[in-house]
Amino acid sequence: MSQAPAQPATATAATTPAAPAREEHPLSTALMPLLLDVAVPLGGYYLLHAGLGLSLVLSLALSSVVPAIRTVLSLVRDRTVNGLAGVMLVVNILSLVLSFATGDARLMIAKDSVISSFVGGAILWSAVRGTPLMTAGLKPMLVKGSSAKAAAWDRLTSGNARFRSLERRYSAIWGAALLTECVARVIGAYTLPVDVMASWGSTVMLLGAIVVGMVVGGAVGVGPMEKLLDAEAEAGAEFEAAARV
Repeated sequence: MSQAPAQPATATAATTPAAPAREEHPLSTALMPLLLDVAVPLGGYYLLHAGLGLSLVLSLALSSVVPAIRTVLSLVRDRTVNGLAGVMLVVNILSLVLSFATGDARLMIAKDSVISSFVGGAILWSAVRGTPLMTAGLKPMLVKGSSAKAAAWDRLTSGNARFRSLERRYSAIWGAALLTECVARVIGAYTLPVDVMASWGSTVMLLGAIVVGMVVGGAVGVGPMEKLLDAEAEAGAEFEAAARV
């Protein structure tokens, strides 16, 4: 009597469905660089200096650890420069150097513009090079956690010249606004009364630059980009629906 051939031992394993891979949320993925490269260094500095009472130098040094590690890892592993982490690292180093500067009150007010000017210059230069730094915050703001919009963003950045131009324009506006604020702060430090600049003048100038970045950048950058993104996401959804028919 013939016997049925034995089933391979791997048959059962082959028919067992594999556990689905854990899919990361697009919003959390997009926000992670901002969290690690900006929020952690800044939050760490204020926690150490203002919260725990550590010295300015020690607080700046300790808060530079994460951006320093991420900058080195990016260079060694990916052979690229992590823009946000690199900017924060240089800003902290400049702050450490300038913390030893002494002089009159006007010089102490004006020296803060050196740090701000580096940030503004780095953002502006990134727009010129075609690798806009402000995209790290702009993308999650427009994608809003939608996988369809995240895919539409990738398609637009790879194949739509107008979208890429608007992306660079947004960073250029922020960079120019911050650089203008730095110039205004230096001028104010040596022309306005010291108590005005020390109490509220510098803050008003910085807030003015932020308002300009938000209003102008929103009007000529975010608004048109959002329309292109919505249209691309809708077209992608229609294409997928037609493909299923």
